[in-house]
Amino acid sequence: MKQAELSAARLDELVAGFSRSRIAVVGDFFLDKYLEVDPGVEEVSVETGKPAHQVVARRSGPGAAGTVVCNLQALGAGELHAVGFSGDDGEGFDLRAGLERLGCTISHLHATPERMTPTYLKPRNQGDATLAAEHSRYDTKNRTPTPVAISQLVMGSIDELLPELDALLVMDQAEEEDCGVVTRLVREALPEFAARHPKVVFWADSRRRIAEYCGVIIKPNQFEAVGQADPLPEDEVSLDVLQEAVDRLRVTTGAPIVATRGADGALVTDPEWTQVSGVRVDGDIDPTGAGDSASAGIALALCAGASLPEAVVVGNLVASITIQQIGTTGVARPEQLAARRRMWEEQLDVN
Repeated sequence: MKQAELSAARLDELVAGFSRSRIAVVGDFFLDKYLEVDPGVEEVSVETGKPAHQVVARRSGPGAAGTVVCNLQALGAGELHAVGFSGDDGEGFDLRAGLERLGCTISHLHATPERMTPTYLKPRNQGDATLAAEHSRYDTKNRTPTPVAISQLVMGSIDELLPELDALLVMDQAEEEDCGVVTRLVREALPEFAARHPKVVFWADSRRRIAEYCGVIIKPNQFEAVGQADPLPEDEVSLDVLQEAVDRLRVTTGAPIVATRGADGALVTDPEWTQVSGVRVDGDIDPTGAGDSASAGIALALCAGASLPEAVVVGNLVASITIQQIGTTGVARPEQLAARRRMWEEQLDVN
């Protein structure tokens, strides 16, 4: 099977094109809200006798689909649009403000009192940069079906934006069926949108329903590709088994597939079967948002004219940088990619 290649000159050429990209991100925009807890001033609740953790600082930023926006902005994307919904609540205010600070247009992020703003609340001990500092997380999600009227607003926004876009990224984060932005109505409309706009890159990632997408590039991980739900940390999928599963999925979806393999990189179907080696890094890692950061790098590279395997190399470079940022949703900068490409190339030579 062919191995992906990316020269230093080609990477420079692609990165130079990032600033010309016009991208809309459609999906579940969460608020990542961090609470910095000082264990040294912990109190005991008079009412319950339980520990009262003391928050001494707060920080928040866009998460989930917002993580993709964060990485697109950090990598130098030219024009960004958020498409979806937020609640008419304080978390929604913070989310929208965070997106605007990134230079992302939010006129198509529809605020509605019928939905809560999805939020990941992440308490952690101040001054400890390791994963051990993290407390249990508190998640706010919508667990009732998204009203049809909101889905229609989302589809209307997509239709309005597409003539001015280079790429449309669909980030389907909600695990509960039809409770997020990418409902069945929205998902089933995508092939028609893609057919009417063949010059636009259509890219989809989904936690639970990746096999239900047709007519757009999809990014399942290796377990999603073979239909294995909730894999254990030690589980593996052999390359042969993965290729057979992806081959069947490619027939069903009718569009290219990028199947990610964790540290082993990815398997790409088009324009021919290609292995894309991952970048192995030393030390502690935090994989939170790694797939989203990879999607950002891939999308920008495709907008700049990369082949799909070349774009996936760029995505892997980006993800290898973000996973080294502990306790936060990491981003990569364009100036970091050249050194990371050299590391990737050196590892290829060793192997």
